[in-house]
Amino acid sequence: MSHQHRPWGYSNESCDVTPDWELHEETLAVRAGLARSGFGETGEAMYLTSGYTYTSAEQAVHSFTDEVDHFVYSRFANPTVAMFEQRLAAIEGAEFCVATGSGMSAMFASVACMVESGDRIVAAASMFSSCYVVLNEILPKWGVSVEFVKGNDPEVWAKALNKPTKVVFIETPSNPMLEIVDLQVVSDLAHKVGATVIVDNVMSSPILQKPLQHGADVVMYSATKHIDGQGRVLGGAILGSFDYIHSYLNPFIRHTGPTLSAFNAWVLVKSLETLSMRVNRMNENAQVVAEFLAQNSKIESVNYPGLKTHPGYATAQKQMSGGGTTLSFEVHGGSKALFEVMDQLKVIDISNNLGDSKSLITHPSSTTHRRLDAETKASMGITDSLARLSVGLEHSSDLIKDLQQALQ
Repeated sequence: MSHQHRPWGYSNESCDVTPDWELHEETLAVRAGLARSGFGETGEAMYLTSGYTYTSAEQAVHSFTDEVDHFVYSRFANPTVAMFEQRLAAIEGAEFCVATGSGMSAMFASVACMVESGDRIVAAASMFSSCYVVLNEILPKWGVSVEFVKGNDPEVWAKALNKPTKVVFIETPSNPMLEIVDLQVVSDLAHKVGATVIVDNVMSSPILQKPLQHGADVVMYSATKHIDGQGRVLGGAILGSFDYIHSYLNPFIRHTGPTLSAFNAWVLVKSLETLSMRVNRMNENAQVVAEFLAQNSKIESVNYPGLKTHPGYATAQKQMSGGGTTLSFEVHGGSKALFEVMDQLKVIDISNNLGDSKSLITHPSSTTHRRLDAETKASMGITDSLARLSVGLEHSSDLIKDLQQALQ
């Protein structure tokens, strides 16, 4: 079994000692996967290497057959990447984690590794545009059929899941409409027809929602959002059981090569140490900002799972520990009025990223979801007057003042 699959430390005896009590996830965020070299460094080491040497030809043979625990090539596994994988798996409560170079490479690999011509996928209809393109355009070219389900009605999901299905893909909360899907209900339905449930948990992060505790089989992330969350590096991650990783994901990943660099992994390892603090603060800010916008006369609507007016509020309360760090809203007056508001902002930046320490706003219809046709955008509820606001770490009073002056 390779280094990347050990749950705690692995480089020397001191790191291999696991505490005899269950550690809090905030402790795991600092300690899990720690792999010190012989120098005993306090900071995690960055292993910038493509390959590894062997003490003998026989060791090389056994390394490739996983009979001995030895790294063989950084496209397969790397000590720094392994630290990130183990630490995130410990926070998520997953058996194993595989890191990738970006969120979309994680999304694509998590699904593509399981399907072949003739297979069927059922997916929640509200999602990030690139995920939609993968499911609606790319995989159908392989002979894979995909059915999209709108909303959270159990009867509608039951109707879609009334025959054999290979994968169920859910993004909840969704980007940018923050729609909520009941993970336990859909997972129970999916498992009855033999489907593997994959959840895109980007919008909530592993701090605010743990899909594996609500019936899901696999979780995927854009580690760029929240996990780095400071606008520095790209990354992705896929978490699941040993069987899923060993039987499906690793063979696909190893031969297609969506590898995370050691440098990016090192940044992400250090980012995990402050993930809980950052996400919880951003979540608190988002709640305050959402409540402010909901009471403003120039705002037509606000989409945020932490508001009692949100259609998915009850479900979000059940499976999330907060409403999230991102919201969307519509202004009266269409895109012209919205652009005027965005251009007047002095603290909040215009950017298409999210989950960042800096508050960012974008116009999904013309940026993140521009690739979709008008009919699809309309079916998702993405209008020309809709803005997506990712709330950062600034003080909430400054964010409200900024929005207030821009709306005036």
